[in-house]
Amino acid sequence: MVLDMQHPGYGKGFTIDINRYTEHHPPFRKRTEPHSQHNIKEETTMRYGYFDDAAKEYVIDKPDTPRSWTNYLGDTEFGSVITNNAGGYAFFRSAAEGRFLRIRYNNIPMDQPGRYFYLRDRDTGDFWSSSWQPVGKPLDQYESVCRHGTAYTIIESKYSGIKTESTYFVPMGQRFEYWKLKVTNTGNAPRKLSVFTYCEFSNNWNIEQDNFNLQYTQYIGQCVMKDGIIRMAINDNLDADPENLANNHQGQRSWMGLIGADPVGYDLSREAFVGIYGSYEKPDVVVSGKSLNSESYGDNSCGSYHVQIDLAPGESKEMLVLLGIGKAEVEGKAILAEFGSFERAASEFEKVRSYWHQRISGITVKTPDGEFDSMVNVWNAYNCLITYAWSRAASLVYNGERNGLGFRDTVQDILAVLPCIPEEAGKRLELMLSGQFSNGGALPVVKPFEHKPGKTPLIPDSEFRSDDCLWFFNTVPAYVEETGDYGFYRKTIPYADQGEATVFGHLKRALEFNLERTGAHGLPCGLKADWNDCLRLGYRGESLFVAFQVRLGLSVYADIAASLGETGEQSWALKQREDLDARIQKFCWSKDRFIWAIGQDGTFYGTHESKEGAVYLNTQVWAVISGAATPEQARTCMDTLQRELSTEYGVMLCAPAVKTMPADVMLAILFNHGTKENAGIFNHPQGWVVMAECLLGNGDLAYQYHRAYMPAAFNDKAEIRQSEPYVHCQSTHAKYSPQFGAARIPWLSGTAAWSYYSATAHILGVRAEGNGLRIDPCIPSEWPGFTMERRFRGKSIHIEVKNPKGLNRGVTSLSVNGKALSGNLLPNAELPDGAKVVAILG
Repeated sequence: MVLDMQHPGYGKGFTIDINRYTEHHPPFRKRTEPHSQHNIKEETTMRYGYFDDAAKEYVIDKPDTPRSWTNYLGDTEFGSVITNNAGGYAFFRSAAEGRFLRIRYNNIPMDQPGRYFYLRDRDTGDFWSSSWQPVGKPLDQYESVCRHGTAYTIIESKYSGIKTESTYFVPMGQRFEYWKLKVTNTGNAPRKLSVFTYCEFSNNWNIEQDNFNLQYTQYIGQCVMKDGIIRMAINDNLDADPENLANNHQGQRSWMGLIGADPVGYDLSREAFVGIYGSYEKPDVVVSGKSLNSESYGDNSCGSYHVQIDLAPGESKEMLVLLGIGKAEVEGKAILAEFGSFERAASEFEKVRSYWHQRISGITVKTPDGEFDSMVNVWNAYNCLITYAWSRAASLVYNGERNGLGFRDTVQDILAVLPCIPEEAGKRLELMLSGQFSNGGALPVVKPFEHKPGKTPLIPDSEFRSDDCLWFFNTVPAYVEETGDYGFYRKTIPYADQGEATVFGHLKRALEFNLERTGAHGLPCGLKADWNDCLRLGYRGESLFVAFQVRLGLSVYADIAASLGETGEQSWALKQREDLDARIQKFCWSKDRFIWAIGQDGTFYGTHESKEGAVYLNTQVWAVISGAATPEQARTCMDTLQRELSTEYGVMLCAPAVKTMPADVMLAILFNHGTKENAGIFNHPQGWVVMAECLLGNGDLAYQYHRAYMPAAFNDKAEIRQSEPYVHCQSTHAKYSPQFGAARIPWLSGTAAWSYYSATAHILGVRAEGNGLRIDPCIPSEWPGFTMERRFRGKSIHIEVKNPKGLNRGVTSLSVNGKALSGNLLPNAELPDGAKVVAILG
């Protein structure tokens, strides 16, 4: 099935300077252009790390990053967040209701406590940590290198003649994590050291109970040493109820074990180890060098073993910490017996690395832009898979308030991971389809661990959002085309509340939901919210963005119907689209742009006469993506977007900023100007901008927009973006903000999915279709070409694109294993495993 939304190219107008990444460039350089609208004449810029593409790692060689730079360990059963300074936490299934290692949000530093190894010289009393923080020795004396990999983190340090290497990971399918410490004496004299482990247990796995209900939770925990294993128990008189994490009246137990060294002491009371007036920087026990062998009975618990090691010059010693959930005397003892060896830990580490390297390798590219390659080949793919796993539930920012899979977020997240994990993504897609109600609307959040299709009460009509199920029209056909499983449309899936339907039936119900809820101008209602949660139009207010989504949905549905032989359904969809097009053209074009929306009271927002929010990103790009815009309108509205919204760090969501609109209509007024929905650079729709320009044939401009928000492009000016230069963020401060360019809320954002999809399926232009692979690149004219390795339906396909004439788009020659083909579609029947494809733009 092919949905042809392409328009003729509209020419080229940008020349892009492609700066390939190399780890050898100097760490400091001078910016020659100031931020627009700022009186800054010159700035020093710097990097804090580099991409090691061969190892598939990001290497942080300056530990004092502008913000804590994070990574994820484990899976959706046992997950962990870890930072470049070993901060973070761990949880079972849910970061909101299963968090057994504590984190304190909005703290300074933002990642403490964590997983620490403290080291102390027994002769001098000097002490430090194997990660730069929490002790924080002066960086002219302390060296640190953190290697964030795919589901593992390795932190190396050098201080005072001692080198350490700390490795953290969760073995495949297990409910515990490894910490491995290697200590080496690099000096010429013998050294006598003490090592103290440290983690901080939650008093209750529910984050609100642990952080706020202290009059209860400081009386229910106890931590003791039992047969050499640290045993942490909460509500120890009660049985565990792991299938019902919401039950706060259950036993919760975790444990810590040590391999490779004999402890000389321990501390299990946080107050004893840190001290009533101590700190993570200078814990009392580490300062004194003497453990108290404390245990906790209420108050707060921790896990600290005290080990003494003596090292000859050049000698190394290792130890393993295993930290998990369950009873120390049962699960802990069994896991230590099976997994408690260095050989087993090394084997498990290789399993994790190999698993994730294979998982992210659905698409591998080589282009003239090394930073682009680092993102596509490793970090954008990995970012998509982590977001797919955790939705918006677990990070240093998200603290469990979104406990489960946000419906619309997750359906979009699935789109990007299809080339990597098509079968697994298909199962997740079925889960989300079962979160649709029989009226066509959807549950706001689907909780996999408690979702019961067919038995979920219908939510009030006032709680429905208008865009939820419309994302199916992006993801469902993409899944079918990736797998070739057209039978999926006939698969029966239950509704959330009652009844069932085929997937095809679910799609029609999604369209009917919006077509049955229209306003005075015949456009779909915004309901509680469309994609923009800050827009409050009134229940019968009309969302043009949703109208464009419905328009796309009707086109997709018509094509699916045609492929299934459902001519009546095809005719219905095309007639509905024709009627909708007429209403869009009648009411929604305003001189050089498409409007934003129409309020329930009849007010038009986002017109050329508006003083605030006069241009709205989403409606301009979706006019193109949906095919609703005429060719003239498409170019005109995208020109308006470029003129009014484009900045060097991305495209603003709207402009000018909202200052006077009533808050009951435009909640964006609550935000500072230039942030989030109030004329900030919301990164989620940046991929849509790229897609729209690719559909119009403007490869140079599409690429410019992509690099403007691409994290790796900020690697040499990381102090501007501040957040991790290897993963996407939800939003960036725009030109109205004095922090222009600063990005916030990393990792868990729809930005990751749309960035990956727009880069691979539109800039590189390799898209799965029912009959094969479409090769339709829209690349910068300066690129001489690129290569791609693409997994497709169990086969590995090598694709080479050549651009001898310096064009943006237009495949004129296509061959497979030397056999010439017409057009730009590679039929699946012509694609053996290992096929070599050559496409030439001309």
